[in-house]
Amino acid sequence: MKFLSIKVVPVVAWSSAHPLNFQPRWLTLFFLCFGLSLFGLGEALLIAAGAGVSPWTVLAQGLGQQLGLSIGWSTFLVSACVLLLWIPLKQVPGIGTLANAVIISLVIEQALPYLPATDHYLLKVLEGLIGILLVGIGSGIYLTAHLGAGPRDGLMTGLARLSDYPIAWVRTTLEISAVSMGWLLGGSVGLGTLLFAFGIGPAVSLGLFLVRHLFRETE
Repeated sequence: MKFLSIKVVPVVAWSSAHPLNFQPRWLTLFFLCFGLSLFGLGEALLIAAGAGVSPWTVLAQGLGQQLGLSIGWSTFLVSACVLLLWIPLKQVPGIGTLANAVIISLVIEQALPYLPATDHYLLKVLEGLIGILLVGIGSGIYLTAHLGAGPRDGLMTGLARLSDYPIAWVRTTLEISAVSMGWLLGGSVGLGTLLFAFGIGPAVSLGLFLVRHLFRETE
């Protein structure tokens, strides 16, 4: 269980020296895109499973109900607020921040028609668990490119750096907070939502752990 103690994103051979790097090496771009593609496939599996939406979608649902906004606009509002929290945390965006939205959306769009949708609840849960694992491992890979994180991943790494707590526990706390607020505001919670809330933190840490131990970490 050593992977649960990881506190920072490791620096490996392909890591960029700074997120604001507009001419990254091809190897850096490859791992950024590969990690985000796995992330997107995992998100697609979660959607196909139909066992419950993610905690941040629950928050967007609840916020939308209270403010009279569509799920699209409320999701945008949540993401914008998360990005504002980057400022005191001194998180720096990069091309990975933009790629996060573009690549994940494209992979979900292309993968969903080919993924199994079942009425068997245990198979739904299994598909959801595989999705969570892929999202976590994909996160661990793309974050090591150091080209900028997505809104929630950036909040996670910024808080982990500031608090010196393991990434797994920081992410789990964020997810539980999001789903709790969303539920209180009227969002809907399913078993898949709870699995994601408690599982994504350890899954991201596992992804970072695998990268750090399969590839030589640099100083």
